[in-house]
Amino acid sequence: MDRRDVLRATVAGAAVGGAVAAGAVLTPGSASAAPAFTSARPLRVQILTFAGVEEMDIIAPIEVFGLAKALGGAITTSMVTVDGDDPVVAVHGSRVGPVRRWAPREADLLLVPGGGYRRADRPGVSYEIQRGVLPAAIAAARRPGLTIAAVCTGTMLLSAAGLTAGRPCITHHRAVEDLRAQGGVITEARVVDDGDLVTAGGITSGLDLALWLVERFLGADLAVQVEQVLEYQRRGTVWRR
Repeated sequence: MDRRDVLRATVAGAAVGGAVAAGAVLTPGSASAAPAFTSARPLRVQILTFAGVEEMDIIAPIEVFGLAKALGGAITTSMVTVDGDDPVVAVHGSRVGPVRRWAPREADLLLVPGGGYRRADRPGVSYEIQRGVLPAAIAAARRPGLTIAAVCTGTMLLSAAGLTAGRPCITHHRAVEDLRAQGGVITEARVVDDGDLVTAGGITSGLDLALWLVERFLGADLAVQVEQVLEYQRRGTVWRR
């Protein structure tokens, strides 16, 4: 039985606690449950953008969520920024847009990417942490019903916002010790799902994170269909409390 067969088995009701290798997670009431979102009330995803963002951190989730919608999933996705509505320039020079104004109360899922962590003197995560606007906005966005996710060093923005202290989380391997020093409980998994806080490792982990979120919110069948179109199979393990 390959990993996709294991995912399909969740729909049939098979469930066990904890994490399963190769990206499959079978937990009672998780992906095997009927999705709560419908075409009339879709899952509303907002992907935060900022100058110096890592291209792959936003493109991978956009591709996954876009395919999920194209395949019939009840999901909408938009890119948002706290700095107006002009396109932003990503770390490798790509212009990212169109973007909408920051509106976290209109989201069910907020995804925070990373990029540009090591240099605070140029656009990127470290610059945004130093500036303080994004961490403050993320901290203020917290509310019941909102899941906040991060890929790569986007987790460091969540840490600066006070969201990761004392909680299981993960980030890019080059930032793990910083995250640990700031109180994060480092959990060595590709994706770490702690309920309303979901984090993932570096860069390409955005594919695995987005596929897991599709499975969690919209069902394993749809996640498998998206994988098949992408011709991609998830890597690593999803840890879930």
